[in-house]
Amino acid sequence: MYHNIAPLPRGVTRYRGLYVKPRAFAHQLGLLHALGYRALSMSDAMPYLRGDEHGRVVVITLDDGYADNVDNALALLQHYGFTATCYVVSGAVGRYNEWDSERLGLRKPLMNADQLRAWHAAGMEVGAHSRTHARLSRCSPWVMKDEVRGSKADLEDVISAPVTQFCYPYGDVNDAVVEATREAGYEGATTVQRGRAVPGSDLLRLPRVAVSYRHILPQFAMRAFTRYEDRRA
Repeated sequence: MYHNIAPLPRGVTRYRGLYVKPRAFAHQLGLLHALGYRALSMSDAMPYLRGDEHGRVVVITLDDGYADNVDNALALLQHYGFTATCYVVSGAVGRYNEWDSERLGLRKPLMNADQLRAWHAAGMEVGAHSRTHARLSRCSPWVMKDEVRGSKADLEDVISAPVTQFCYPYGDVNDAVVEATREAGYEGATTVQRGRAVPGSDLLRLPRVAVSYRHILPQFAMRAFTRYEDRRA
């Protein structure tokens, strides 16, 4: 799980963990490639999560839809023949991170429609991340369903292709939100629960491993390749 692929801005004291430098990201992709892993988008990984296919695969996800993803991450992913999923806040396309800009003290540009289409045309996946980055469990049932269903419709209009993957903003999810995600037609959805998704995982409550600027390559390897349930045993 990534957010910004960009240098850490000066003066930022909150949410610093959302950043990974492009050079560090390149090293992480290079390590995956050297170890024989294929990095995939969520949709490309679904057969593996269902147990229909087998192989050394890892899923790359990027939350929120920042412009630096297409500026700094896309070419690196293409270099290794990898794919990835970027979860986009559909109501903020071409704008900025309105949900946390005041707390962060920084307006971070989000991909515009042309950049989203370029991302998709390059073989990457666009996933949905609600319309406004809302805390879905706190919304009324109607608003919650509109955030989930409407984000899918908005993004499909932009890229002229199906959007089948969802990411719960803030990892805020309950049974009603999961059911709304299922009813909207999503095939998979990710949380912020720390862990590795494996065949047999609940496809609408998939865990992930967060990566931040603090994680040098050995730490990245430990996080990426360690079974968290095994570490607790």
